[in-house]
Amino acid sequence: MGVLDDKVAIVTGSARGIGRATAEILSEHGAKVLINDLDGDVAEQTASEIGGETVVFAGDLTDPSAPAKLVQTAIDAWGKIDIIVNNAGYTLDAPVHKMSDDWFQRMLDIHVVAPFRIVREAAPYLREPAKAEKEEGTEVFRKIVNVSSISGTMGNAGQANYAAGKAAVVGLTKTLAKEWGQFKINCNAVAFGYIETRLTASKDEENTMEIDGEKVQLGIPDQMRGMASMLIPIGRPGTPQEAAGGVFFLCSPWSNYVHGQTLNITGGQFTGMTT
Repeated sequence: MGVLDDKVAIVTGSARGIGRATAEILSEHGAKVLINDLDGDVAEQTASEIGGETVVFAGDLTDPSAPAKLVQTAIDAWGKIDIIVNNAGYTLDAPVHKMSDDWFQRMLDIHVVAPFRIVREAAPYLREPAKAEKEEGTEVFRKIVNVSSISGTMGNAGQANYAAGKAAVVGLTKTLAKEWGQFKINCNAVAFGYIETRLTASKDEENTMEIDGEKVQLGIPDQMRGMASMLIPIGRPGTPQEAAGGVFFLCSPWSNYVHGQTLNITGGQFTGMTT
């Protein structure tokens, strides 16, 4: 028996990295998991490798029509939604004086507009069952976990766009908590520090992803990577599995009275990468 048996979870950006590790741990504990990624082939491969029941939605979540299709994919497969983890995202780094409107807006679109649209689309499947349960005198907790970053809570040089989006995630989360607590929908955020993923790997020509036909450079300079042991009290970056552990807690029954919070998963780091 798993603590998430019969629960249905949507995890965005879950074909790789922290998203995949999250999908794996939720599935390991009994959840049925929707796998999402821009790259449908990678998403299908991940779904086939995760033990448990999965379904795939491949698509760009910044497309205004995508959130409804994402939610409907889960409903068509399993008829309900219990958990949403808004994890999908990437970075476009530049100092403020060189930041384009397009790059700034793109970070807002993926990091806060897409999660907003997803929870709005999922609202009937989260709120309506809760109303019926309340009339019956029962409590069934559902979970929303939004992924922020210490770039959002502390700021980070070169990431005004990303930091703004991740800070907005915290405001969205706290507002959802106030509005939806009455429905026993726990709304929390996680703020990741330095976790070993494509976004924190070496910044080289091979570490890229394609967005709307354009190659986007990922990663951080090796000089900054080398500072990790000095910035992080634990002395090293976290693994995707360690990051997913905090998300799992917020999806589990043990977090039923944790609400409107931002859980820092940072190895003790409470600054940006450089200051």
